[in-house]
Amino acid sequence: MRAVFLTFFLLMGCGLGETAAVAQDPVAARPLSREAEILIAPVLDAIEAERARQAALPPPTNDRERLERLGRLDQAPRQVLGQIDLSSLPAAEREAAGSAMWGAIWVMDTANMAALLEMVPPEGWFLKSVYGEEAARAAFLIVQHSGLEHWRRFVPLLEPLVATGEVDGGQYALMYDRLQTSQGLPQRYGSQMTCRDSRWALFELEDQDRVDEWRAEMGMGPLADYVARFAQEPPCD
Repeated sequence: MRAVFLTFFLLMGCGLGETAAVAQDPVAARPLSREAEILIAPVLDAIEAERARQAALPPPTNDRERLERLGRLDQAPRQVLGQIDLSSLPAAEREAAGSAMWGAIWVMDTANMAALLEMVPPEGWFLKSVYGEEAARAAFLIVQHSGLEHWRRFVPLLEPLVATGEVDGGQYALMYDRLQTSQGLPQRYGSQMTCRDSRWALFELEDQDRVDEWRAEMGMGPLADYVARFAQEPPCD
């Protein structure tokens, strides 16, 4: 199951172009074996547990608090993805289990995005100086886990805010690359990975010679160090 081992990268929305596509286009539901249900249960349980936890809280008093709660919900299933290993299942059931798991995350992501859109301020984005670090990061994660329509809307708004410190450069770079690769275009910052011959590989780069320069401008480390993290992961499929 692609990307289930890469918890850190899932949390930050890195290298997930293809995984996101699976989540947004789940196959028709099909019965799962008991083994498959048990294997994906941690993800489904995490969503429900966080929803129940938040339901027991007093209503949020402002959009900052609403965003913070949405961000915690966004991260709840992704924090347990590293526990999921579907390799013991037959291929067809592995695909069905993966679709069921990502389908549940997609439903959550879609609802989170709808809630965020109702809160977009007149200036177009959730500034760190107004909403705080946690809420601004939550907004980024929710949009990063949405889709092409929303990336096209928000990427141009984020770019000038990097220079003012209202948006983290690394977050902008991740969303920019996600937009580019989703449109079949080269990525600039080298944040998006794909599964090729059972190994993680970079999507095409805009300019190999300048990628580290661009990454440094966004406060990101060298590309070689980033790629090395993926080289340590088990084979993808």
